[in-house]
Formats: sequence, structure tokens, C-alpha cells
Amino acid sequence: MTTNIPIKPREVFIQGITSDGRTFRPSDWAERLAGAMSCFRPGGQTGGLGGAIGYSPYCIPTSLGKAKCVVVNEALKDLEPMAWDFVMNFARDNDLQVIEACLLPDPPRKA
Repeated sequence: MTTNIPIKPREVFIQGITSDGRTFRPSDWAERLAGAMSCFRPGGQTGGLGGAIGYSPYCIPTSLGKAKCVVVNEALKDLEPMAWDFVMNFARDNDLQVIEACLLPDPPRKA
């Protein structure tokens, strides 16, 4: 039996907490890492003035509680394997906790 349900690429959360529980520094590390990945987008890099403004949908800085995180979509691996290796090696080299999860959208706000 086959299903036509598309398989969503997994997401990994790189948390700004080391394996021994310390907060990773500098405090803007998540924005810096996501900024370095900003050119990796569906359809390729956008050229021109302002082409790299904003974050890639494959690498988004966020927070979980008080911990800074970067959510990395596995689709980045297919788009640019070296970029995927870069973010995963960054996490490993800095002894950061990495978890597999799914980022859910915020619920609608009541007016």
C-alpha cells in the first residue's frame, strides 16, 4: 500500500546550550549563523540590492524558552550540502545541543 502523503523534511534545532548546560556566547550567535545562511533560498540566491536581507527559510533563528536556537530544515542538505555541513559542524565544534523537532506556527491571536 502506498500513500501520497508528502514527507516533510525534518528540522533540527541547534540550541545555544552546551552539552554541560552552559549558555553559548556571544548572545547574537543565532542571528549570525542564520545570517551567514541567508543566501540559501528556494530558487537560488536573489541578486541585486537587498538580495540577502532577511533569513533563509531553511535556517531561522528563534528562541525556546530562554535559549537561543537556530532551526535548520533538512531541505538545506539537498539544496547545498556544504551549507548543511557548515551548520552541523558549527554545532558539533561548539558542543551545542542538537535536537530533532518540528517548528509549529504560532496560534492565531485573538483581537
